Amino acid sequence: MRKITQEEKKPMYDDLVEFLQESVTPFHAAATAESWLCAAGFTRLEEADYWNLEPGKGYYTTRNGSSVVAWRVPQHAIGGWRIVASHSDSPSWKIKADTVENDGCRRLSVEGYGGMIMSTWLDRPLTVGGRALVKTEDGIESRLVYLDRDLLVIPSLAIHFQRDINKGHTFNPQVDMQPLWGPAGSRTLTDLVAESLGVEAADILDSDLQLVTRQAPTQIGPDGEFFMAPRIDDLECAATTLLGFLDASGETDSACAPVWAMFDNEEVGSSSRMGAASSYLRDVLDRILEAVPHSAQASHRAMANSFMLSADNAHATHPNFPQKSDPCAPVRLGGGVVLKYNASQKYTTNAVSGAIFRAICRKAGVPVQVFTNRADEAGGSTLGNLQSHTLPIPMADIGCAQFAMHSAVETASVADAEAMTKAVAAFYRVHLRALGDGTYTLE
Repeated sequence: MRKITQEEKKPMYDDLVEFLQESVTPFHAAATAESWLCAAGFTRLEEADYWNLEPGKGYYTTRNGSSVVAWRVPQHAIGGWRIVASHSDSPSWKIKADTVENDGCRRLSVEGYGGMIMSTWLDRPLTVGGRALVKTEDGIESRLVYLDRDLLVIPSLAIHFQRDINKGHTFNPQVDMQPLWGPAGSRTLTDLVAESLGVEAADILDSDLQLVTRQAPTQIGPDGEFFMAPRIDDLECAATTLLGFLDASGETDSACAPVWAMFDNEEVGSSSRMGAASSYLRDVLDRILEAVPHSAQASHRAMANSFMLSADNAHATHPNFPQKSDPCAPVRLGGGVVLKYNASQKYTTNAVSGAIFRAICRKAGVPVQVFTNRADEAGGSTLGNLQSHTLPIPMADIGCAQFAMHSAVETASVADAEAMTKAVAAFYRVHLRALGDGTYTLE
């Protein structure tokens, strides 16, 4: 792999913007990650093929076109795994039917995916993205779809028909959130998708399509300290952890294999075959060991000397609603990487994994802040505790602080994205050894 010089490197924020703009759906996020991995010299492997792995080389594989696992094979026997995982999906509206006509209009029929703030999807330009399965001469082919234009809208009901709207409204997805496509008799979504792909409409056998917000990432604040964009949760973590992986994976401890993963379906429970609750990551790790020389105990020894970071964004303390946050653990935009704790183990961080991550960040000069829920507020969960069902290794849950999580457009800090990239690169570079009973060496 050709070494990229300092002069050729783009600023981290430019890379993040590229990832956010290109990754309009989980399928596009996987394709963007693949393009970065290929540019860095990684080789794609298919799950159905025989794997022949060479020491020192980087590889990746995908599942469902929406989840990715990448790794580099050490020069010596694998003595452990250094894993960072994030997710590719964000709350959105899945398209169920092409168009439905009523009252002189044509609408799409959609269903909610994940727990979004519904009101934020109203009255903004939207479009359609995802994938289509197309009939070809050789069989069936999956193709990415993105109609790159302002195409449709979910219009609000005028205040004249709901005078108390500003006192609160319970949104009914079947009534309030169906998007306007065009006038009755207009071309259908299938027509536009077929045109964009250069195929006949009859050759589109099926599709996974969703609504996509059109706002581009933009910096705000007196000196551009913050940025706004759709899908910051969790594409900010996906992009920054991949940047850290690509920066450091060629320089890691030769006894441990660096692994980067991005899963789909976290927003709906991760229980799919490409989600964190599946066997996907464990399948890949087992196959890596099977493809390189190893002892009979190699798998068990590697697990005992492994560590994983579950990277999913965290709630910043909202200045308008500070009472919603734990006063003992304020989280600030620009305050550094967030280390997340939860007494019910919705987050996997404990004293051991927290201490390890803090030590790595201290060594790298990266600030760390802590998130905990108020004792009277139920917290969310993420992919780490689900992945631990198949990977019995120490984990820590981390993230970048943000506002408006699960809004159509969210807000975060440029400095925190830089801190996450630096922290993840340091994690891959560190020489970490498990000595047993919660004792580790760190070099």
